[in-house]
Amino acid sequence: MDSHATAIEPADVHESHEHPAYLRHHFETPEQQKEASAFGMWLFLLTEIMFFGGLFAAYLIYRNWYYPAFVAGSNTLKISLGTVNTGVLIGSSFTMAMGVWCAEMRKKSGLVLCLLLTMALGLVFLGVKYFEYKEKFELHHVPGADFSIEKFIHPDDPAKNPPLGPDMAAKTQVYFSLYFAMTGMHALHMIIGISILVFLVVRARQGAYINGYVQPIEYFGLYWHFVDIVWIFLFPLLYLINRHPGR
Repeated sequence: MDSHATAIEPADVHESHEHPAYLRHHFETPEQQKEASAFGMWLFLLTEIMFFGGLFAAYLIYRNWYYPAFVAGSNTLKISLGTVNTGVLIGSSFTMAMGVWCAEMRKKSGLVLCLLLTMALGLVFLGVKYFEYKEKFELHHVPGADFSIEKFIHPDDPAKNPPLGPDMAAKTQVYFSLYFAMTGMHALHMIIGISILVFLVVRARQGAYINGYVQPIEYFGLYWHFVDIVWIFLFPLLYLINRHPGR
């Protein structure tokens, strides 16, 4: 009896510790996998904060040095388009949060719908940004050899946009360099996020993420909310602050 009990003991132990399908082989428990994934995600977001923090710091420093040029550059942006994009991203954060909730509640159709809506709103944001960039190319406000400073030296409405001297007008190129760097990197993060959403939608339609394993949806939601928060800082910095210094 003793030898027989000893012989079946390993099999019993193996059955009692059988891994769920979503548990990676190098983790012992789902809780360990969740903690490791959460740590990795927050560490990644920390590096993103430092990256965008450097861009924000550079913008504030140069804005202090070349204040009139930055005001003139900001006046060329359309607040209406920036406002629309702000509303679009806030809406996408809501749909993403609802997607996480649907995954937790094991609602497959709701999860797929929320992910698709988030993707659609992200594409709307990029579409609006395309038209903004297109206008900058048409006005020759893209830094480089073709950059034009004439509109800043001889503005159409001097009462609204005070004329700049040639030296300060040339510094508007610094503003647009930072504008394209900051909004371009933000748009790149949006494109990456939309690409990931395509994968998540395909997996969600196959029935993934509604079996209790919601971490991919939850952690992608953190990424998406972070990208939205970055825009919440970009919008006032680039579009709103001190557009009209005489007021």
